[in-house]
Amino acid sequence: MANGSISINVQSEIGKLEAVLLHSPGAEVENMTPRNAQRALYSDILNLSIAQKEYEQVSGVLSKVCKTYQIKDLLTNLLDNHTDREALIGKICVTEEVTDYFEFLMDMPSKALATVLIEGLPARINTLTAYLKDDYYALFPLYNYYFTRDASVSLGNKVLVCRMASKVRMRESLINEAIFRNKRYFDCDLINAHDFQPGNNEIYMEGGDVLVAREDILLIGNGMRTSSQGIDMLISRLCKSTGPEKRHIIVQQLPSSPESFIHLDMVFTMLDVDRAMVFEPLILNENQYQTVHIIIEGGKVTKIKSVNNILSILKKLGMDLEPVTCGGSADEWNQEREQWHSGANFFAFAPGKVMSYARNVHTLNEMQKSGFDIITAREVISGKKDLERYKRCVVTIDGSELPRGGGGARCMTMPLRREPVL
Repeated sequence: MANGSISINVQSEIGKLEAVLLHSPGAEVENMTPRNAQRALYSDILNLSIAQKEYEQVSGVLSKVCKTYQIKDLLTNLLDNHTDREALIGKICVTEEVTDYFEFLMDMPSKALATVLIEGLPARINTLTAYLKDDYYALFPLYNYYFTRDASVSLGNKVLVCRMASKVRMRESLINEAIFRNKRYFDCDLINAHDFQPGNNEIYMEGGDVLVAREDILLIGNGMRTSSQGIDMLISRLCKSTGPEKRHIIVQQLPSSPESFIHLDMVFTMLDVDRAMVFEPLILNENQYQTVHIIIEGGKVTKIKSVNNILSILKKLGMDLEPVTCGGSADEWNQEREQWHSGANFFAFAPGKVMSYARNVHTLNEMQKSGFDIITAREVISGKKDLERYKRCVVTIDGSELPRGGGGARCMTMPLRREPVL
């Protein structure tokens, strides 16, 4: 990790990536049983060794193109400072109702403590209450932390610390908030959703639902992980902050089931200045889910109205995007099947240069038709393929285990800094 902090700046989904926050999956993803897999928000239990090999393709490619930061390294360094350690451990112990573990955690070496905060802490069964509670863990493992997209979002030079929809993920936000508040690493202003009406359980949002289309345009999904109240909270903060005089918030309602519709980036992601990946049945076809355009001018909301779809309103705002169809346009079954396996969840590390799973073959065929070369992560990491030689490309990751957690390449990355899109 480099000395000195970097300035957070993300004004698009596709600008050339300069720095990204990652978390390589560890023992936390295996520290579960079928009984608590649902609590972990997984549809299945991952094979850790295979998941790690697949994730090494993600981190290996990204380390070739930008500066990568690992959450566990940042957290370990943070815990070396007694004041920072006390503040974070205090918050976690109060939030998760384990205050009797405070001194025990405070006395641990930083590296061991960082591991426990991520991989979980087995409970001490030394009281009747603990015995009757029948929970193996005092601090549950952060099963979903390799999806670094969700707990915090870079919005220009600000970081939104999200209030997660599921209590089991709350600690991710608390850790990220401590990291971003500490100016040793990153220079940014914070928007902390936890500070806004803390007793209001209807306010929640996650980063997979927030896309920065342009400096003045945010796309936000409204579904099972991001509430309308959460979006209203963010809008009220944006009204108070400096930035473009006129902002556009485009809200897409999402179905509450199946679980593959968990976030907006599971049905819509940006690929290039003139291309977007779409799940056609929801984004383009007639359906019951509204697309709402909200305009902020002079620090207040001046207009809210329904529009046809995301692409039509973006075109009116000067972003003309050609849709590329997840699963291909020929077969609805292929569309649904590949969307389920994160087929629409692309991550751009430069304009026209994206990452996705190799398994979604019909989606990749559509990408080829749209002018993207298909290359493998292995070819990039080994040096056989030079990314600079491609105008448009998809770097494919093996994905037999990682998708079981419920996300793709965009879910596994939190951009910290991008170059402006020219």
